[in-house]
Amino acid sequence: MRGILKLSLTEMKLFLREPMAAFFTLVFPLMMLFLFGSIYGNKPSAFFGGYGSVDMSVPAYTAMIIATSGLLGLTISIATYREKGILRRLKATPLYPQTILTAQVSVIFLMTALGMALLIIAAKIVYNLKFDGNPLNVFLAFVLSSMSFFSLGFILSGLLPTARSAQVVAMVLFYPMLFLSGATIPREVLPETIQNYAQFLPLTHVVNLLRGFWIGNGWAEHLKEVAVLSGMLIFGVAISARTFRWE
Repeated sequence: MRGILKLSLTEMKLFLREPMAAFFTLVFPLMMLFLFGSIYGNKPSAFFGGYGSVDMSVPAYTAMIIATSGLLGLTISIATYREKGILRRLKATPLYPQTILTAQVSVIFLMTALGMALLIIAAKIVYNLKFDGNPLNVFLAFVLSSMSFFSLGFILSGLLPTARSAQVVAMVLFYPMLFLSGATIPREVLPETIQNYAQFLPLTHVVNLLRGFWIGNGWAEHLKEVAVLSGMLIFGVAISARTFRWE
């Protein structure tokens, strides 16, 4: 446990010293919130089922943070560590391999949760954010969504040989999901054809799940999303266990 805490603290310092990772996880979602919040406000609208634009944006931006952390942050970080030989040197220490990977995941998860917390606090203070859901359901959905995308990040970092290739592939996967899933642009304004195709994107299910629980839906109404993300998590863990390389 002491080893995990020490390594996690070191990883957290490294994360905060990396401007791009910290910016897209902690700052960029707030910029999106204030930009579109200043344009549309947060008045209840029939377009959003009686909720305001900000009410629907916060869970969607949370999905964006999850995808950023899992697809970009974790993938590029581990690929960089392998390419520079850091993973090989860490494996040679008395720490168990599970300790090293647990510290990595813990830090990324904490930073993702911090990004969500900052988003909620800012939206509540500035736009009187409305929340009708069950906090426990939202938290469990957040954990499931995060872990499913983290598992995808482990697959990519294990298959791709260099940090540069990991960054390119991660971005190719990330940006279409970002704009078509409803994570940045509300799905209500997207053409029906796009919405239909978006159902094949993993991030769409994260947005649907978080938005649904945010307005008070139950688990029975989101069995499809839970099944997809759970399958993605199980598949990701199984594949990454076979493809993960220390050097």
